[in-house]
Amino acid sequence: MSRSDMRQLLQEHGVLPTPQRLEVADVLLGRPQHLSAEQIIEKLKSAGSRVSKATVYNTLKLFGECGIVREVMVDPVRKFYDSTTHRHHHFYNVDTGELSDIAVDKVRFKSLPNLPEGTTEQGVEVLIRIRNADEGPAR
Repeated sequence: MSRSDMRQLLQEHGVLPTPQRLEVADVLLGRPQHLSAEQIIEKLKSAGSRVSKATVYNTLKLFGECGIVREVMVDPVRKFYDSTTHRHHHFYNVDTGELSDIAVDKVRFKSLPNLPEGTTEQGVEVLIRIRNADEGPAR
């Protein structure tokens, strides 16, 4: 995605395209991927960026609130930012820390529980935690 495309995307979502926000967008939105805030900060530093950690976190929060990225919580302290915003599910490898997509049509439910009174469904997201298979004998 070009810088002008990113600028337009931010504007379409009501986000002022500041130079710092565009730097974060360059890292995260250049291709479909899942990155943590720490990974984004490291990539920015490696590229010589001087964007502060607080600015990165604030920008990611704003991008999530505006629908530019999806936030995926894999555990209470680890969140990924997903540049693919259409409906889909995820595998999370607890050994490698990698998150990968599962197409929405690959997960089926026979039924869902009744919703609490006075609520409506906003969506269903599945996170399947996986581990690398042991190379040795079964325990």
